[in-house]
Amino acid sequence: MDNYYTIEEKYLQAVAEMNYGETPLSLKLLNEILAEDPSFVRAHYQIAKLYYYDLHDYQSAGYHFKLCTELEPTFPDMYFHYISLLLFLNMERQLNAIAQKAIAIPGVYVSAIYNLMGLCAEKNLKLNEALGFYQQALMLVTSNDKKDEIESNMSRIRFKLEKGKTYSYHFSA
Repeated sequence: MDNYYTIEEKYLQAVAEMNYGETPLSLKLLNEILAEDPSFVRAHYQIAKLYYYDLHDYQSAGYHFKLCTELEPTFPDMYFHYISLLLFLNMERQLNAIAQKAIAIPGVYVSAIYNLMGLCAEKNLKLNEALGFYQQALMLVTSNDKKDEIESNMSRIRFKLEKGKTYSYHFSA
């Protein structure tokens, strides 16, 4: 049996176990950390990711992501994942509120946040708003792969806008 002397050691072991696909052991270690220190934000963050991506327990994931924002609102790592969860659940109002906070946090990849906001607007058929978010994302992108993704999103929106236009014909004699 492993003995961990500090919370940080236990946290590092939990992350290592998670990376090796040992979700149950990682979850056990992270819960032990929270039993010892309920305000350990990184443990809440890792648990939220486990619940979201591995266990598909979206309510629990949302609970832990929300706790992260309350305990340490300047923790940049969790915003992308939290907003991705809100997008998946189509929680537009909450997504926009969290995204506005995230944009102001140093260390957050703002282009990715704008891209997620665009996807949410698109999902809710707010196509002009989505195009605006994608344009903001494009201005801030620093990766060619992400640039291509955003340009693809913009192209899809333009296609939808074009297909959504109604034409009116007038005949005169």
